[in-house]
Amino acid sequence: MTASHLVAESVWKTIESTHSVNEEQLSILHFLFGKNFERATRIVDQRGVKKISGEPSGRFIFQVVGESRRKDEYICFAEHYCACYSFFYDVINRAEQLCCKHQLAARLAGSLGACIEVKVSDEQLAVLLSEL
Repeated sequence: MTASHLVAESVWKTIESTHSVNEEQLSILHFLFGKNFERATRIVDQRGVKKISGEPSGRFIFQVVGESRRKDEYICFAEHYCACYSFFYDVINRAEQLCCKHQLAARLAGSLGACIEVKVSDEQLAVLLSEL
């Protein structure tokens, strides 16, 4: 894990434990993630993150809107994967970014409790995942 990842994880853990974010934390995250973090905060501000939880297991995924607002929605695991083009191009292939804006939006909204909560059966969650 790189130093940038370690710093980011430390900040995320603090935000998750307090369910709030301060100016210093925002500044650090902006420094680490740049324009992707700015775009992620806009997505969170527009309530563009859904947390879809399966019942009874409690497993969950995030569904995050694209910048076109509701035209595209991407299935996302905040720390590991996003179905968007940018994830594969900028994060995986070119390694220019640590993560995409959808992952950042999911992580921020999840940490702050700012997600739209959706409950589905475990079977429905499995169907969503099978469509990836």
